[in-house]
Amino acid sequence: MAAPAATPDQIRGATAAGLCYFLWGLVPLYWTRLAAVPSVELIAHRHVWSLALLLGILAWQGGFAKIRTALRDWPSIGVNFLNAALLTGNWLVYVWGVNTGHVIECSLGYFLVPLVNVAAGRWILHEQLRRAQWAAIALAAAGVVLMFVQLERPPWIALALAGTWGAYSLSRKRSKLGAAAGLATESLLLAPVAVGFLIWQFAGGQGVLGRAEPGTQVLVLCSGVITAVPLLLFAYGAKRIRLSTLGLLQYLAPTVQFMLGVWVYREPFSLQRGLGFAFIWAALALYTADNLLAARTRRAPAQ
Repeated sequence: MAAPAATPDQIRGATAAGLCYFLWGLVPLYWTRLAAVPSVELIAHRHVWSLALLLGILAWQGGFAKIRTALRDWPSIGVNFLNAALLTGNWLVYVWGVNTGHVIECSLGYFLVPLVNVAAGRWILHEQLRRAQWAAIALAAAGVVLMFVQLERPPWIALALAGTWGAYSLSRKRSKLGAAAGLATESLLLAPVAVGFLIWQFAGGQGVLGRAEPGTQVLVLCSGVITAVPLLLFAYGAKRIRLSTLGLLQYLAPTVQFMLGVWVYREPFSLQRGLGFAFIWAALALYTADNLLAARTRRAPAQ
């Protein structure tokens, strides 16, 4: 039986999700323009200006009630604070990694995310894995070991990115908030720390605002747009397309990052490093093929 043609709504959803992942892939071009600014300061600005933009969007949508509900009891506050801490850790490692010449390793981290999610599903949520999923995890582990041998150190930037994002995804499943309200709540919980840090820097004669060249200040103020716009595109697309389609599109971001690292930033990419990536890509190919086959089997009409 032929698959039904995609509806206009599904096409718009796939376009939005694809654009989201493409923009995420291009983000190193933005952060490297701010390499002279300390990573901690950049993340503080990202929290503050993302929150300002998201609160404006929620005011337009009438979504403040969702934030009030999320902050009504301590268990909910705890979950959202954990989400905020994991996301902040992920952002900090990513920005530091990109701005210290590790774009390729950062891309590896996000290639590993789907496999980390599978492993978390098995050992934390006690989900049953198919043989192909076990094989994909084994291939990915072999790739990480090869990276360790080649680099003579663990690829800790990639592992930290995959671990924090995987943990964030797992924790985020416990939240009932949508993308905009969820990120706004998480940013709101850490806003006092971010604002306090920026005020402390300014009072001490440091920081970007009011001191750096106008172009740098404008770029810093744009960190809210850089954060929120792809997230809103993701939220729009995720509601309109199948999870399997979304899963395939997610590889677009680390692929673009990898290409930037190799061809734009000219980072070293030896044969040994390429072999480690080959194991990771083989694991992802196996994982994706298994998911598509499982989805096709579920959709097949009963005989």
